[in-house]
Amino acid sequence: MKNDAVNKSLEEVHGSVATTTGKKGWKRILAFLGPAYLVSVGYMDPGNWATDIAGGSQFGYSLLWVLLMSNLMALLLQSLCSRLGIVRGVDLAQASRENYPQFVNFVLWLLAEIAIAACDLAEVIGMAIGLNLLFGLPIFWGVCITVLDSFILLFLINKGIRKMEAFIVSLIFIIGLSFFLEMFFAKPDLAEVAAGLVPSMPNNAALYIAIGIIGATVMPHNLYLHSSLVQTRKITHTKKGIRRALKFNFIDSAIALNLAFFVNAAILILAASVFFKNGLYEVADINDAHELLHGLLGTQWAPILFAVALIAAGQSSTLTGTLAGQIVMEGYLNLRIQPWVRRLATRLIAIVPALITVSYYGERGLGELLVLSQVVLSLQLGFAMIPLIHFVSDKKKMKGYAIKWPMRIASWLITIVIVSLNAKLVIDEVLKFMAEVSNPLYIWISVVPLIVGAGILLIYISVHPILLKRKEFNKSHTPHIQTDLSELATLKVYRNIAVALDFSSADRKSMASAVQLGKTEAQYTLIHSVESPGALVYGNAINDLETESDQALLEVYAAQMRKQGYKVTTQLGYGSPKKSLPKIISKGDYDLLILGAHGHTFFKDLIFGTTVDSVRHKVNIPVFIA
Repeated sequence: MKNDAVNKSLEEVHGSVATTTGKKGWKRILAFLGPAYLVSVGYMDPGNWATDIAGGSQFGYSLLWVLLMSNLMALLLQSLCSRLGIVRGVDLAQASRENYPQFVNFVLWLLAEIAIAACDLAEVIGMAIGLNLLFGLPIFWGVCITVLDSFILLFLINKGIRKMEAFIVSLIFIIGLSFFLEMFFAKPDLAEVAAGLVPSMPNNAALYIAIGIIGATVMPHNLYLHSSLVQTRKITHTKKGIRRALKFNFIDSAIALNLAFFVNAAILILAASVFFKNGLYEVADINDAHELLHGLLGTQWAPILFAVALIAAGQSSTLTGTLAGQIVMEGYLNLRIQPWVRRLATRLIAIVPALITVSYYGERGLGELLVLSQVVLSLQLGFAMIPLIHFVSDKKKMKGYAIKWPMRIASWLITIVIVSLNAKLVIDEVLKFMAEVSNPLYIWISVVPLIVGAGILLIYISVHPILLKRKEFNKSHTPHIQTDLSELATLKVYRNIAVALDFSSADRKSMASAVQLGKTEAQYTLIHSVESPGALVYGNAINDLETESDQALLEVYAAQMRKQGYKVTTQLGYGSPKKSLPKIISKGDYDLLILGAHGHTFFKDLIFGTTVDSVRHKVNIPVFIA
């Protein structure tokens, strides 16, 4: 039968960490600690550095409150993600696929991929700058070398999720230690630091930086990532087990995200106490920050620690970005490709704009590109936050663990604030651009429709779950119609059965399943796809030895079935079974398609998955997988 069940998120490590067997006290708590640390590296990546340095050098300590507010937002949102993953056992992308139409899910997937590419762009630039600062490697070659770190993830994921978490925690330790020492050298004014926690917004330029800080802190791909990573813990799905998991995962998030806040705050405070205090208000570039630290702090260790922390931040964030990419693709599209293909594709998408920027604008353009990438991230937030709040508010699907009204109100207020700030930023930037260009008609034609479309999508994903819930409520309250089931066993459903064969050991199971379902009353069609080079090019016009051999073998199968009293015909397809089988099925009057679960096209299966996965989405009849 056609199987549309939701696959397990990050299946290779799903439920791989035991949390109950032989674990008590601190050991049990430690078993839960880890997922939030993988999430937290996204809150201290090179993109954060760019916005924090820009904010500290231009506005001193005055934007510290934005960091604190962003951290509180992040803690609330990440706790919602872990709740979704623990209670329902699905990640945010999978939950979206269950609730929204296919086209909407495709657009949401596209937006999530843009966010991941923007995040990965920050990691590429950060790593390249870090290598340049520490070893003098040219930025251009540093960007190219970042392709190689794609394979670190593959190595770590094969060693298990705990090994990856240990690696990430060690990188976080390096980042934290580096900035602790930097703060020791800088000696900031603690009274002014405290004053920076009072909300204020100096001007529109500060608003742009503030939105960049929010985008760099509350990252949309982290919402998908966290809802999946919590499922790496094996828990007992009882009331006690779920409550324990929710509590310990909140502790995990609180510790990890507060560490990330202190790192971000340290960067902004460092920029404010070293650059802003010395009248260097335009230091928004990581290169400038590195060069000036030595002279202003009077120690050669300051720039070295800065570069080491930058490389550690870039490397840790790039690993989690890849996992997020895998989660959104599998969740939204139900499409799984091999991790190495996914990683290379994501990294190459990020490398192209970085190389273009270096080639045309030089290294100085990278700082602005970093800040822009974080603003792009912030613009994507609403499209992840709104569905998340709907999903964890659903009392029926959350089985008694839906969020209460106070948390629901706080979540919607955060969403409204972020979406409103983003809307103001977009409108201001478009108006500014229109005033600068000679012919604004091009903006009206190209940019404005995209903004309107994004607004319509935000409204749709906001109201659709409400309308769907109301529709389900009305359905459940309609009168029940009495149905006569007395002749249910005599109904003939499968009269025309198609059986796909690949001349492997799976064929026997496929044909046995077919005759068990159709008996002697059904009509059977044995189908095989000829995959020779000639068949791929010439289709049914080919007449080579392989085609003749395949037709002869089909007839041998058919003859044996006819001897046992079954009505059998045969048919050949030409080319890839993924394309030829759906064509044959669409032209025939079939009731059921039976497929063997044997994937024999190795190199295609390696990248795109098995024939079964492809065919079952392209036919409109039931599919039985033997």
